[in-house]
Amino acid sequence: MPITHLLYLHGFRSSPASNKARLMAAAVASRHPGVTWLCPALAASPKQAMDEVLQAIAHWPKDSMAVMGSSLGGFYATWLAERLGCKAVLLNPAVHPARDLAAYIGKNEMWHDPAQSFMFDPAFVDELLAQEIAHISRPERYYAVIARGDEVLDWREMSGHYPGAAIKLLPAGDHALSDFDQHLDDILKFLALA
Repeated sequence: MPITHLLYLHGFRSSPASNKARLMAAAVASRHPGVTWLCPALAASPKQAMDEVLQAIAHWPKDSMAVMGSSLGGFYATWLAERLGCKAVLLNPAVHPARDLAAYIGKNEMWHDPAQSFMFDPAFVDELLAQEIAHISRPERYYAVIARGDEVLDWREMSGHYPGAAIKLLPAGDHALSDFDQHLDDILKFLALA
C-alpha cells in the first residue's frame, strides 16, 4: 500500500528548520504533492514530545503512514514504528539517548537559532530510558542511512541495533548527513509514497 502520510522527527537541539527536514519537505511537496506531511517542533521532554506526536497523528491511517527521524528523532521514530506498526526511515539514529544525553542536563542552545534555548531536565533521561526499544520486531519495516564518519554516534552501535533492516552504510559522512540530498531517491524509493 502506498504511503499517504509522512511524519518527520528532528534531532536533539534541532528543529523543523534543519537542512534534512527542509530538503525532505521540498521533495515530498514537489514529487508527491498528495502526501500529508508533518514535521512538528518537538518538546524537550521525550514523554511530552511523543504524547503530542501521537495526538497529532491520531487520525492518520496506520497502514499507509510512515515515520522518519534523524538522530534523537530516529530513536523516537523507532519507538513509534514499533508501537504503530508502520514503516520507518532512520538517519544516524540514536540508540541509547538516555546514556548519551545525560551530559546535556541543563540549558541547551538550538543549532539553527542559538538565541533560542531550552532546559533539559534530569527527569528527561528517565523518560528516554522508558522509551528504549531493546529489539526491533520487523526489520523489513526499517531503512537506515548511517555514516561511518558520524562524529556524535557510533556507527557500529547504530547498525547493530537494526539487524536485518535495509541499511545504507556510508563509508564516511558526518552526523548531519551533509550530503543528504544524495540519499533522497533511495529514501523515497523505500517509502513508496503515494
